Amino acid sequence: MKKNFVSNGKESTRMFKSNLLESLSKVHFTVPLFIYVPVIVYFIYRAFAVLHNDALTFIGSFLGGLLFWTLTEYVLHRFIFHFEPSSRWGQRIHFIFHGVHHDYPNDAMRLVMPPSVSIPLATGFYFLFHFVLPTPWVAAFFAAFMSGYLFYDISHYAMHHFTFKGAFWKRLKQHHMLHHYTDASKGYGVSSALWDKIFRSDFEK
Repeated sequence: MKKNFVSNGKESTRMFKSNLLESLSKVHFTVPLFIYVPVIVYFIYRAFAVLHNDALTFIGSFLGGLLFWTLTEYVLHRFIFHFEPSSRWGQRIHFIFHGVHHDYPNDAMRLVMPPSVSIPLATGFYFLFHFVLPTPWVAAFFAAFMSGYLFYDISHYAMHHFTFKGAFWKRLKQHHMLHHYTDASKGYGVSSALWDKIFRSDFEK
């Protein structure tokens, strides 16, 4: 991604002429919590009460869902959000999806994914898991996947607006800030640097 403009303030920019579309492009960082915490709780309940997971099945499925989220986050960020088509419309779409965040990284209302995007994506992933995974694994796997997404959304907001004291959070924030302010072609993991290390897109810190 070319470094054309990066705001150091907390200002925003208007993306749409339509007031409705403009409002849909903004979301308070707490909104995903209200939407997805009940979803996660429901699917954990379903894993035990409906699918009768034993402890080993639940833990294995849950850990698998978390790991798969970190890979999904990496792939989406690297190959979808940072894909820049050469056409005018392609550039416009790229700006709407991710370019605006790199230009205005501290815009508080565009740091978590709008429900108009996240809900269809979550629904699509659920049906994918339902299709490819054994039935007893689906609920715990999806609950973990959505937990990973929620951690990503909230921690992403925090990295841009909070100051951390703990070593884990400091490392995570440093990794993401290097992506923004040093080299946007590295550091695609937000909630984890695991896949950056595996695919050699990490920074030399």
